Amino acid sequence: MIGYRHSGRIPPKPHTVHRDQSGALFYEHCHTRGGFDGPFSILYHERPPQFVGDGEVIAPLFPARTDGAAPTDSPVRRRHLDSLKIKPHGGPITGRVPLMWNADLTIGIVRPISDDDLSFMQGDGDEVFFIQSGGGVLATTFGVLSFKAGDYLFIPRGVPYHISLDARGPGLVDQHWLWCELRSSMKLPAQYRNSVGQLRMDAPYTARDFAASALGPLPPAVTNLRTVVTKRADRFTRHEQRSPIFDVVGWDGYVYPFTFPISRFSPKIGQVHLPPTVHGTFATNSTLVCSFVPRKVDFHKDAIPCPYPHSNVDVDEVIFYCDGDFTSRRGVHAGSFSLHPAGIPHGPHPGAYERSIGTTETGETAVMIDTFDPLKLTAEALALDMAGYDDSWG
Repeated sequence: MIGYRHSGRIPPKPHTVHRDQSGALFYEHCHTRGGFDGPFSILYHERPPQFVGDGEVIAPLFPARTDGAAPTDSPVRRRHLDSLKIKPHGGPITGRVPLMWNADLTIGIVRPISDDDLSFMQGDGDEVFFIQSGGGVLATTFGVLSFKAGDYLFIPRGVPYHISLDARGPGLVDQHWLWCELRSSMKLPAQYRNSVGQLRMDAPYTARDFAASALGPLPPAVTNLRTVVTKRADRFTRHEQRSPIFDVVGWDGYVYPFTFPISRFSPKIGQVHLPPTVHGTFATNSTLVCSFVPRKVDFHKDAIPCPYPHSNVDVDEVIFYCDGDFTSRRGVHAGSFSLHPAGIPHGPHPGAYERSIGTTETGETAVMIDTFDPLKLTAEALALDMAGYDDSWG
């Protein structure tokens, strides 16, 4: 993960007595990844954190990614999906709309209009959001964490959480989030770390760019929250705890929720156009998430700054457009997805390649997701498909 962090009251050594001022024992809770061999954090609860009772299987809080999947005979082609067509609805959990998926991840959109009245624990994967617009406060057992437009928000699997949306005036701020469920663990690309695991000095970000959850006053709506819905193997189970969920008095370790503002990504440039892998931000076993931010462009006197036409024969490419002038694409806007399947050539729209010669900078912001496993489309994604995009290179 990012590095060691701590918050609140912890004892001098793990697995030892830790009591409150009255002498009551706190309950240690080890949150581990990779069995007991991977990164971990240790939390201290006022009461035992285990759920009680058998739990209750409930209807899914949001559609399964396989619900209404696109027919297998739909053509493999370049697509433009307009996520602005998704009407705002539901909460941060119940308002999710899966659009694309494979064995490693789900990609979707959330446009919530109200808070959920429960906490949620994702058992199928880590979650990463990009906040296109809006913001709020994430409450977890690790404390609270504010997020805003332009932030990536990371929530590790197995962490119960609740999101309170920002309010403004008589109503809520417009919320529009890119959402990814990552079924293999999210990590920072290995090439950014030195031999002791520290971020290298030539990495595109530093540990100071990441904000971690910290213990502090909870939003009023979650102070006494006792309902947890867990998702595992795409089944939803509700438990009621006997005591409040968010009762941690201290924690430390390497696993915790965090935010990273995309504007803090430090892009690399060269004499001629560099491959998109230099924009890599987060990775899983078979997925790379990249950040494109405003930057200077290639400085060779004959450089062509616009991306060259290319065929990625092993990778499906998804780009979520966030802000700025998207010089290589016609007809896209903030909130658009482009999907370019593996093996099908794609690149700048006609005229953009030559027009880019002589430019010195670009002002666009976008999130790119490259997947080695082929992506499948949901029926909801097909309903967002903009006709004519595949023919727009003509």
